Amino acid sequence: MKVAGRIEKLPPYLFVEISKKIAEKKAKGIDVVSFGIGDPDMPTPERIIEKLCEQAHNPGNHRYPETEGLPELNKAIADWYKKRFGVELVPGKETLPLLGSKEGIGHISFCFIDRGDTALITDPGYPVYSISTQLAGGEVFYLPISEKNSYLPDLDKVPADVLKKTKLLWLNYPNNPTGAVAGPDFYEKAVQFARKNGILICHDAPYSEVAFDGFKPGSILQVSGSRDVAIEFHSLSKTYNMTGWRIGMAVGNSEMVNALYRLKTNLDSGIPQAIQYMAIEALNGSDSEVQARNDIYCRRRDKLCEALDAIGLKFSKPHASFYVWAGIPQGYTSASFAKELLEKVNIVVTPGTGYGPSGEGYIRFSITLPDGRLDEGIKRLRQWKKNK
Repeated sequence: MKVAGRIEKLPPYLFVEISKKIAEKKAKGIDVVSFGIGDPDMPTPERIIEKLCEQAHNPGNHRYPETEGLPELNKAIADWYKKRFGVELVPGKETLPLLGSKEGIGHISFCFIDRGDTALITDPGYPVYSISTQLAGGEVFYLPISEKNSYLPDLDKVPADVLKKTKLLWLNYPNNPTGAVAGPDFYEKAVQFARKNGILICHDAPYSEVAFDGFKPGSILQVSGSRDVAIEFHSLSKTYNMTGWRIGMAVGNSEMVNALYRLKTNLDSGIPQAIQYMAIEALNGSDSEVQARNDIYCRRRDKLCEALDAIGLKFSKPHASFYVWAGIPQGYTSASFAKELLEKVNIVVTPGTGYGPSGEGYIRFSITLPDGRLDEGIKRLRQWKKNK
């Protein structure tokens, strides 16, 4: 059997490889502590689960849903954006529910990228941005980000010949994998850059509600003129511990939202309605449970950072996201150091090169593991250092 060339060229998805390594260890009876995948370990709030149970018994929710989502959900999305960011959206026109934000991120390239078009993508960055571009027949131009530039891309350095072919600019703040954040000044510059060059912005913002130290991440849609050029992807996965329920949203420029809607009508049948009611309950609820959860993540972040400092790994303490982006010791590559931690002390971390060439020299730790497992992982990190 010969599969399509676009599939043959696909690299293995980063987290599939990590999961395989964990499974191999576990099959041998070895206990593995994983700092690998950013999947919330805390449960979905009880009030949201109760709404699912209630709506699951409604026969009207047993049939095909509509791609555009329930009017009540679109209104809840718009209301949440108004409450959280002061951004007013037209429900159903500037909002679109998604089967998780990853689905929308993966599909938006097919709406705007033709063969030979270019997407600007920060490096390191979430792998789906580049993969979706390549699947759509486009080319990727990487924008290196590093600690020197606060992990923000220098848009002025994009060559003129690249700009002529560029259709999309991908941004992601708070950032995965670095944990970096962006402020209004950067968003304003990005919007001006996009408008000047006829480029559309895709801003991936699933970590806006995972923040610490009094920091409050913003939305690119708060910038004047952003609605002309930008779509923002958001998710209930990180905000309400709903990764397994697969629900998110795209909001912003109405033409971009409509293009994604038109594609989706031909590819999926919408989000199960009982889950849509879960999302409505989540978005209309109190922020207190989000803050309580962030307090737990903050404590974990501090504990991990203290341990990394003790074993001599350099890092910048993040003000948002699940992640700590740490430099590796001299004499290793990102992959070899990750391999050593797995082989010597049965710890899984993500090598920085999984996020692009500029990730070399770093590894990513996720703090989405229970406190007891975090403590065990820290104990093993200290043991690795002791045995060096």
